[in-house]
Amino acid sequence: MTTHTRHPAGPAGTHPRGRAGTAPRRTQPPHVMFAERLLAVLSGERPVHWMLGHTIGEAYEQLVQLAPATPLRSTGPRPVLRRCSAHLPGRTDAVEACATITTGDRVRAMAFRLERGPDRRWRCAAVELDGLPGER
Repeated sequence: MTTHTRHPAGPAGTHPRGRAGTAPRRTQPPHVMFAERLLAVLSGERPVHWMLGHTIGEAYEQLVQLAPATPLRSTGPRPVLRRCSAHLPGRTDAVEACATITTGDRVRAMAFRLERGPDRRWRCAAVELDGLPGER
């Protein structure tokens, strides 16, 4: 007797990706992925060196200066990325993004620039946070 394994069916001829019983993983746009990465570093969840291969130019130095103060750390629940929007300044190899982040009862703003290198990977080229003294 032959047994057949049934796979959850999607549209004809497709199968969900991921482990059985889990929803397929959705790919985030690069600006959303970077906003989450920057939030993790600036809230103290991840060390600044976690961004070494994901930054170019002055961005890493900006993070080195900002991260020790953990400006996005919350005294309450974990900071949450609420919105992240992107603007392509007339090029396909650069994205300027801004994000709003909830930290406890505060809403913060973060802006950053991504540039795509010759290897087609996106890297952060600049980071700015709202109104804290000493921030660029």
